[in-house]
Amino acid sequence: MTAMTPWLPLLPILLPLLAGSLSLLLPDNRPRWRQGLGLFSCMAQWLVALQLLQTLDQPATAALVHELGGWAAPYGIVLVADPLAALMLLLTATLGLTSLVYALAHWERAGSHFLTLFQFQLLGLNGAFLTGDLFNLFVFFEILLAASYGLLLHGSGLARAKAGLHYIAVNLIASLLFLIAAALIYGSCGTLNLAALAVALPQLQGQPALLFDIAAWLLGLVFLIKAAAWPLNFWLPATYAAAAPPVAGLFVILSKVGIYALLRGYLLFGAEAAPAPFNGDGLFYCGLATLAVGTLGVLAAQQLKQLAGQLLIVSAGTLLAALGFSGTALTAPALYYLTSSILAASAFYMLIELAERNRQQHADFLSVSFEALGLEDRQASDHPEDTAGVAIPASMAFLGLAFYSSALILSGLPPLSGFIAKFALLQQLLAQPADAGHLQVGLYFALLLLSGLAGLIAMSRLGIRVFWDVPRKAPRLQWLEALPIVVLLGLCALLVISAGPALDYFSRIADSLHQPARYIDAVLPAVGRP
Repeated sequence: MTAMTPWLPLLPILLPLLAGSLSLLLPDNRPRWRQGLGLFSCMAQWLVALQLLQTLDQPATAALVHELGGWAAPYGIVLVADPLAALMLLLTATLGLTSLVYALAHWERAGSHFLTLFQFQLLGLNGAFLTGDLFNLFVFFEILLAASYGLLLHGSGLARAKAGLHYIAVNLIASLLFLIAAALIYGSCGTLNLAALAVALPQLQGQPALLFDIAAWLLGLVFLIKAAAWPLNFWLPATYAAAAPPVAGLFVILSKVGIYALLRGYLLFGAEAAPAPFNGDGLFYCGLATLAVGTLGVLAAQQLKQLAGQLLIVSAGTLLAALGFSGTALTAPALYYLTSSILAASAFYMLIELAERNRQQHADFLSVSFEALGLEDRQASDHPEDTAGVAIPASMAFLGLAFYSSALILSGLPPLSGFIAKFALLQQLLAQPADAGHLQVGLYFALLLLSGLAGLIAMSRLGIRVFWDVPRKAPRLQWLEALPIVVLLGLCALLVISAGPALDYFSRIADSLHQPARYIDAVLPAVGRP
């Protein structure tokens, strides 16, 4: 461990904070400076996250703790990097870097202060994953939400304004509930530090215990809203569909912040004794309902952006239901699935804009009409010689291959990472039937398979409409637009090639989650324990 190691948890917060602030001071006639600063910040965050990942993958290092101002917990503010936080930081940095490269093609010039808002979005995300107390989790939530409001409206337009109003209203309500829950927890426990709360909770009795239970339900509701759980996920498809492609690509991880917060319930309550919003049958059936509704939404989707949002809901339901099972066996494959779905969904949102480039404005409506009325597209059927034997341009070949890969991953079909993730989930579940009721196992098994079938049907239907139904000129692509998609799908392929080591690593993260004593010992000195 080097002298720089204790400062590593602070760098993912300092880097975007400084980059976002400095970008406001740079002159308007120097856009290259802003772009270079943004790229440097994102690359530095990725390298720091990778270093944290390697440092924390050691048996002797449970967590890295940085005490702000030299004040120890539970009285001071601490930043805590454990293996789960390091994984989320690396995913955030990966999406941040690829989305920013994509935006530099032309999207960052579609509105004001994009690069500044982008860095503050990363600041809020990194802080939410690193904070060691509930109040600063609320603070970083507000930072990432404030930045997301601006990013959602980037590029203007009526659709973005309408989606932005719904998104802001839902999150303001969630923020109010979060603040009330934090006040109740502080009133009942006298602290908001997560490690100190884990020590104090077993000793609560009477009215303080009742107040904490109420606060836990409120917190669970807030995190389920963030995780896009049914029936609290109505805002997600329209919001993400309205956002600019690189913004939607980064927003994919916003819906996983709620999943991350629910996983932190293992620290507070343990794997078995958590209240329903964080574990148990309540979380399982909430995830199951989310998975079912998302599957129906996938089948009903008539546009690629709608489909992408519904697939995110399906992934949320899959994760929530997996976390609802008792025991620890599903945590590691759930983390594998989380990683795969984040990378593939981000690539898919950026791919959609490229795939639909140069399409007619009402092409989807025409395709649906042809299907519903049993008509043929005369433009294609009357002149078959015009389409037979024509070489596919390079851009269309790339888009088709990328779309096919995304469809396989998001639908969970072999041989890519989505299939391995679902297979690992079902294998672990069937290997330990004593940990769950047969009805729960059967329902989860059936819905997981049906969601994959629905994804395949929807992807095939919309893929045919986009690439074959209506003739069009091959779109012109820039390497700045294609490279991020290649990188994200390449990482999904890497998850397949190194599936064994990856699952072993996720198992080590799961073990650290289910052994909260190591986290508590790293954060709380013996003299600071209540």
